[in-house]
Amino acid sequence: MLGLLGFYDELDDRSGRPNGSIRDAVQPVGEPDEVDLVAYLDAGHVLIDVAEGGRDVITGSAHRHSPGCSSLVTDGSWLWRQDFPHYVETHHVSLPDAFIEHVRSLNYQMPTITVARFAPHYDETMPLVGWASAVPWRSTATTLVPEPRAMTSKAQFDAATLAQGRNRPYGSWGRPRKPRRT
Repeated sequence: MLGLLGFYDELDDRSGRPNGSIRDAVQPVGEPDEVDLVAYLDAGHVLIDVAEGGRDVITGSAHRHSPGCSSLVTDGSWLWRQDFPHYVETHHVSLPDAFIEHVRSLNYQMPTITVARFAPHYDETMPLVGWASAVPWRSTATTLVPEPRAMTSKAQFDAATLAQGRNRPYGSWGRPRKPRRT
């Protein structure tokens, strides 16, 4: 079975998720190598790409992983939601010691996955995260090789969001007003 990261109660409409409440996982500071851990999580192999948007369940704001937030990602040993890196870098959610040791032992490099060895672990893990009725994932490839993905950094996302706010016209974004008669 795959280890599970970031499957919190607040991220799903069902309670009793494998990782409990995200509020219990929030810490004031992260791991000393948190930047490298987040980069590792960002580089994972996408298994199921979900076309949806979501917001930070703690602050309510959009973030760099909002599009496709509940897509499923793996390194072959662990499974996480695509938005999990956001919660690690923003709220410093706690990570299992076994995961941290695993990533450090790989020198923060995403491994290649042998599909034949990975598939049984995938099959037994999916029901635990609510995907029991999903179409089974099967790759036609024999191995999944890490590929670079264009990923917006938190700093880039925050800067773009701030710039967007400065470019808004004054006034309400509600119903448009009727033009004045002259």
